[in-house]
Amino acid sequence: SLHELVHLCLYVPVAPKNSCSPWYFAKQACLDSGFFYVINHGISPEFMDEVFAQSTKLFRLPLTEKMKLLRNEKHRGYTPTLDEHLDHENQVNGDYKEGYYIGVEVPEDDPEAQRPFYGPNRWPAPEILPGWRQTMERYHQEALGVAKAVARVIALALDLEADFFDKPEMLGKPIATLRLLHYEGQVSDPSKGIFGAGAHSDYGLITLLATDEVPGLQICKDRDAKPRIWEDVAPLKGAFIVNIGDMLERWSNCYFRSTLHRVLGNGQERYSIAYFVEPSHDCLVECLPTCKSEKNPPKFPPVRCQTYLTQRYNDTHTDLSSYKNHLL
Repeated sequence: SLHELVHLCLYVPVAPKNSCSPWYFAKQACLDSGFFYVINHGISPEFMDEVFAQSTKLFRLPLTEKMKLLRNEKHRGYTPTLDEHLDHENQVNGDYKEGYYIGVEVPEDDPEAQRPFYGPNRWPAPEILPGWRQTMERYHQEALGVAKAVARVIALALDLEADFFDKPEMLGKPIATLRLLHYEGQVSDPSKGIFGAGAHSDYGLITLLATDEVPGLQICKDRDAKPRIWEDVAPLKGAFIVNIGDMLERWSNCYFRSTLHRVLGNGQERYSIAYFVEPSHDCLVECLPTCKSEKNPPKFPPVRCQTYLTQRYNDTHTDLSSYKNHLL
């Protein structure tokens, strides 16, 4: 519910370490629900409206046009309805949503383009969606600035130096992925295994989520409860909903929580924009020094970011070969 989340104004200078500091409120939210709001983040309301408008134009294209932009092996491009299957235990089919991935733009002839999650993006033709690419590239850049500011607050909340996550091997060269999402108006029915997005936790460091004013997002703070208790997360226009990902949970030795969340459709169209932020490919994710002790040793072995993310994406997305008939 709304009172469980924290309003955090990032662009207020970080105060000394006391209960009035942004990091203190973020810490309480990360310990409790793993979710909080960010307001006053510096991206103008007018530009946010433009990004949503451009997203709507893409998803209103005919399916034949969208399938020409089908995601590739680097997870760039269009993902059709049912492409993603997030909750194999409870979902009958995949998610009743369509999406579009936009990552860090790297030219094809750049050696870095050989890495997973790096490379050229798939862009709609400018004659079909004029100005679309420019809008999304600008948003990708501005959202990264917000994410880095959030990461500095989280670092302080973990008793680290504020610039801990700014290192070159972390967010100095991040895997940052923008994903546009559209829920077409399917009514969810958990008793029949039908969900807008199945229950899951995000894979990486943090996620910034912007939504329209249609509700649907829910969180479950205790994944082991039987039955699970789901709480609504109310849309807040102009704000980002920030949540902790699995990688930060590993990094913090489960001190901060990567919370289950899902989307239930209520018959209304719904648009949202997720921005997933992870460290660099070669970053070794291992227990932070402030999150372990003799009585609380590391719970997870070290893992490289690239290895971890590749496996998580492969586990939840349809094999591209299944779309071959659509591409003939």
